[in-house]
Amino acid sequence: MRRHKQYFTAEPGAPAPLSATVRRRLAFSEVDAMGVAWHGNYLRFFEAAHTELMQKIGLGFAVYAENDLAAPVVQSHVDYYAPLLLDEEFTVKAELFWNDGARLDIAYTVTGSDGTVRATGFTVQMFWGLKSREAFIFPPDVVAAMRERWTSGELHD
Repeated sequence: MRRHKQYFTAEPGAPAPLSATVRRRLAFSEVDAMGVAWHGNYLRFFEAAHTELMQKIGLGFAVYAENDLAAPVVQSHVDYYAPLLLDEEFTVKAELFWNDGARLDIAYTVTGSDGTVRATGFTVQMFWGLKSREAFIFPPDVVAAMRERWTSGELHD
């Protein structure tokens, strides 16, 4: 089997990544004619874990709206190792890695019911103002506040 990639590295002195995991069952609507997870659905699987992680750290969509923020995905990638099969239970883990910029670096791991890694990937999101349509150079205040809670250890399990 291919070696699994490490997409982001923890910077020296940076806090450990924050994570959230969701458990799912592969639905009929998510497979192809052979009963295998359709490749395009893996980004949807990532999104489920991403949403859980953002809620956990206080950066859900309501918070973005309240602060006139958007964080569009500017880069995404998936590496496929083995297929998920119809009705199979699986987990998706999202890990947010520290960086000093106005961005979110999140790595994902999809694990099958047998404990094997089926896919990995990442997304990069950049912050920008909803009304101004301008990119942030520095993290928005709400993100800076979350990072303060992160470095204090408040957000770790």
